[in-house]
Order: sequence, then structure tokens, then C-alpha cells
Amino acid sequence: MAGGGGSNSRPSGGMYKRVPKDLTEATMLGALMSVLCITTVIILFFSETYAFLRTSVSTTLDVDETPDQQIRLNFNITVHNLRCAYASVDVWDALGTNRQNVTSNVDKWGVDREGRRVAFAGRVGRERAIQHQDHDEPLEELIADGAYAKPLTEENFEAFLFATERQMIDFFAPWCKFCQRLAPVWELYAREAFNEGLPMGIGTVDCTVQRALCTKYSITGFPSILSFYKGEREGEIYQGDRTVEAFHAYAKAKVNRDGKKWEEDKERMKRYGKFDLHQTDQVGCMLSGYIMVNRVPGNFHIEARSKEHTIDPAMTNLTHTVNELSFGHPKFVHNRKLKRLLDYELPPSIHLASPFDGKHFVVEEIHRAYHHYMKVVPTGVATKSEKMVSYQVVGQSQLVYYDVVNVPEARFSYDLSPMSVSVEKRARRWYEYLTSLCAIIGGTYTTLGLIDAALYRVFRSRKQHR
Repeated sequence: MAGGGGSNSRPSGGMYKRVPKDLTEATMLGALMSVLCITTVIILFFSETYAFLRTSVSTTLDVDETPDQQIRLNFNITVHNLRCAYASVDVWDALGTNRQNVTSNVDKWGVDREGRRVAFAGRVGRERAIQHQDHDEPLEELIADGAYAKPLTEENFEAFLFATERQMIDFFAPWCKFCQRLAPVWELYAREAFNEGLPMGIGTVDCTVQRALCTKYSITGFPSILSFYKGEREGEIYQGDRTVEAFHAYAKAKVNRDGKKWEEDKERMKRYGKFDLHQTDQVGCMLSGYIMVNRVPGNFHIEARSKEHTIDPAMTNLTHTVNELSFGHPKFVHNRKLKRLLDYELPPSIHLASPFDGKHFVVEEIHRAYHHYMKVVPTGVATKSEKMVSYQVVGQSQLVYYDVVNVPEARFSYDLSPMSVSVEKRARRWYEYLTSLCAIIGGTYTTLGLIDAALYRVFRSRKQHR
């Protein structure tokens, strides 16, 4: 009996049992469910593959624990009505830092009326001390028998420009201490030029009376000595020593150079390239570079300043264009991969790395200037290969009114947020992808199999009742 029982036993099949062929039945419902199953699996397969190939990005808000005590501030700003000789970049912050005329890593370019660069004005540096000549004889005694330096007005200015080929004109204000010191020296120089027969007209313009003339030639500081050639302004404001000898040497060099092109001077060509610093029509200045600032609230501002000139607040116009203004190292500021990631993850209202770039701020009235306010949010972006640091900026601008005695300034105030945004880029593992594919195939097959079995029983029971 025991042996007979053993001979009739069959294997149980384990986990993978087979359904006998005589128990299977092909139906139209089964065919439809098979097509639906295959279609569903294909759609889910491609969806999962697309999700696997793409990376996910997560964003968190944390306390900023950056150990660096300073941050790099990059800027490229064009001031359209302020000459490079007067443009000064100053820095102030809440820790007491107060640096005036920052010289390191800041370059100046002269620009024309269209804002185009026309001459390299050099790296910002300390203003050269100008040598002055003192004269005991007052101006009143020098001009008792008539002035050699011709006083000019709007009525006789044009005629004076065409009386000779060349002219040197001193634009001054009577209340300016530098102008008062220059006046007798200028008269002595005019007398010497006349006695020598130098073909150079010497004149003066009182800007407190002839304001229209001074506005026409963008006079900001006093005294401003300009050269003219054949009725047109020539070059920049004279920046040399204020002595009779220096004026005379400058005038003779101008006269002797007539008929020659500046490009023939090899030394100056080597220094300035194709640009001519003294022959171009410069009315503004482009300041480009960077400064290192402390990670505390502060500002940097651009204003007119000179140790050897008196700045007239009413003649200072700080209309400007922000070509670039950003925080952080350039390799992150201009990183295309970082920009694409931020554009993908953060909304446009947040990922504004440079909200002022390309904007033009026009000042149409005197004693006015724009102040800009920036909230800076550190943003760390972690990828599989590296960690990048960016700074998002939210900014606003406001036109500020100044007292008549104060010189306007274009101010850029910044405040770093104590919180930082952390953006992490993650990619799925290959085994997670395979597990998902198996789950999709098995889950779809099982689910549709159960639905098919239920529908088959329902339809079968209805047939039997009929």
C-alpha cells in the first residue's frame, strides 16, 4: 500500500505551476485585454525610461554658513555724462569700511554720446597731484590795462573759435578756490602766448553767468580747461600742471602737431591701440571691474570727485546704464550649466542673478540720482561632479533728491540674506530603474489579469442565465 501510494503521487510544481491546456479558452475579451496590457506596458516603459534619463532637482532653505568673510561684486556701468577724470568708485559697509576712489581691479573707458567705448582711460588710480604756480600780483592789477585772456559769452563765443585755428579756454566759477588760484596764472600765460606770437586764442568763460555754454560742453568740475581746433572741441579736459611753463609747453605741442595724425605716434599707439585718448569725443565713462566687499549690509557708489577741481552739484548728471552687476566668482556667474539648472528649477521671480543688467536709468533734472537696493540670496547648487555657488538678487530702484550743496551719486546698496537656498541635482540608480520596470510589467499583467477574470465570470454567468 505504501509503495502504491508513492507511485501515484505527482510533483506539486512549486511556485511556478502550469495551467493545463484543456482548461484554457480563447475569447474576444481576452484578446482585448491582452492588447490593452501590451499597450499599457509599452507606455509605462517609455515613461519610466524618460524619467530615468532625466534628473530630479530638490530645493531646500538653510541657514547660510559660508565661511568666506568677503564676496566678490562684479560690475560694468556706463555713466553717460561724467568724464573718467572725475569718476570715483567708493565703498561703505556696516562694519565701518569707507574706501574712497577704489583703485584695484577697476578700469575706465571713455565713451561717446551713444555710450560706445572710444578710448581706454586706464586703470583707476590715485589722482596725480597737480603743481600750482603762485603769483603775488593780483588779477585786478594784471588786467588793469586790459585782459589778454578774452572773456567769452554766448554772443562772442563762436566768433572767437574761428578767429584762429586753435584755442584754449578756461571754464571757471568765481567762488571756486582752484579757479581763484589759477586766474592770475592764466592771464600771465595769455600774455606770454601773445608776446611770442603763438597762434593760440586764450579765453575764459564764467559758468555762473554763461551756464548754457558750460552745459553744452558738459562742464562738471572747475576749473576745466578745454582745447578747440577749427571750431570743434579737441580731446579731454587738460589735466597737467597749472603753471605758465606747463600751459605754454602744452600749447606749443598742439601747434607743432597740426597736420599730423595721432596714429603716427608709435609710443601712444603701442599704449592705447587704435584708440586716441586726446582726439576722441568723450562725454562719459564706462567703469568695469570688481571689488571685494564684506558679507554685511553696505553699498558702493559712483560720484564725481577731484582733489584738484571743485565739483558743481548742479552740473553733475549721473544718467547711467548697468551693463552687468552680479555677485560671486565669474566662473559661476557665467556658468551655462548652472543657469540652465536654475532656470529649470526656480521660478523666474527668484532666479534673477542680475536684475539690473541692460537697464538704463535717465536723470532729467538737476540734484537727482538713482539709488538701487539689492537683496542677495546665496544659492548653492550640488551636482554629481561639483558644487557651485551662485547669488540670486532681487532689486529695486528709486530716484532720490539731493540738497543743492551735495553732489549726487549713483548708489548700489546690498544686503546679504542670512538664509541660503540649496539646490541638489539627483540622478536615479540603474537598479532602481530595473526594479521599476519589473514592477510595471508584473503589476500591469497581474492587474489586467484580475480584471479579465472578473469580467469573464460576469459575462459567463449572464450567458448561463439565458
